[in-house]
Amino acid sequence: MALAFGIYPGGLLGDDNGIVHPVRPDLPDHITDALDTLQGTTTTLSVRAYQPFAATVTAQEPPTPADPRRYLEGGRKLDLVLPFREPSGRLDGWPEFVREAVRTHGPHLASVQICEEPNADLPVLDGSIPNVLNALVQGVVAAKQEARALGHTIAVGFNAVPTFDPADTFWSELAARADARFLASLDYVGLDFFPDVFRPIAADQLTEAVTAVLTAYRRTDLPKAGIPDTVAIRICENGWPTGPGRPEQRQAAVLENVVRTVAALAADLNIDGYSFFALRDADSGAEGLFHHFGLLRDDYTPKPAFETYRRLIDELGNAPAVAE
Repeated sequence: MALAFGIYPGGLLGDDNGIVHPVRPDLPDHITDALDTLQGTTTTLSVRAYQPFAATVTAQEPPTPADPRRYLEGGRKLDLVLPFREPSGRLDGWPEFVREAVRTHGPHLASVQICEEPNADLPVLDGSIPNVLNALVQGVVAAKQEARALGHTIAVGFNAVPTFDPADTFWSELAARADARFLASLDYVGLDFFPDVFRPIAADQLTEAVTAVLTAYRRTDLPKAGIPDTVAIRICENGWPTGPGRPEQRQAAVLENVVRTVAALAADLNIDGYSFFALRDADSGAEGLFHHFGLLRDDYTPKPAFETYRRLIDELGNAPAVAE
């Protein structure tokens, strides 16, 4: 089977202290050209976008990118993320927000992700929000019900980050809420992971580390929530930043290693897709780690990893992910 590929087309990224904004505005023509080049001859390339819900917040976090549908040319479809950012944890209006998003973008949607990293307790992520597990379950059910009612084939799921703490209770707490309706509505579970970014990994150990994380996710984490092997895994966010002490050639090498490892494990672990974060840097001149995740610099000139990703999409998006 071929892998489905995607990318977040912007340069905005949250860190532990809030939101990192790009120093240069989005240039839609440059973004479209880059997406066209990456997509090449593949049938589609998903465009990842974020539309947060926070009913009681006056100055709400804006959707990003601002108008993702402008990038849906050449068969590209939308990978829409609906983060739950309501600080009170109240669910008033949440299911309808999800349904309205499906109605608004319906024919343009490849997938809808409910919540953003609900097991990551950081200020810019959903794991810090009260009642997020109930929001997750209700959102998945609402999205699938609306998609079915409209006759759209849309993959509905959620994502999480790797769990390294044996005392973590996220998956068991989800199991207590994962009723039959939820499981029947769930098409995939995403994984956001960034090997060799926050915990250094030697180059000759990267394949082993990626394999261990993906295998543990499938064999250990998901079963705790009662999620069967028939529900696909997909890599929703993965990347490696450049910058001071982080060579651009190393970014290309890490990307190649991670994607090929994912492809080699796809059949055994039921992995159906991979999406890179992000298309361009937030600020190529900054020293901070979070400013440099792009395949392009902030002036839209390509780093070596851009060509690497284009080549991988061409090879693995059109051909079996695992050679015969």
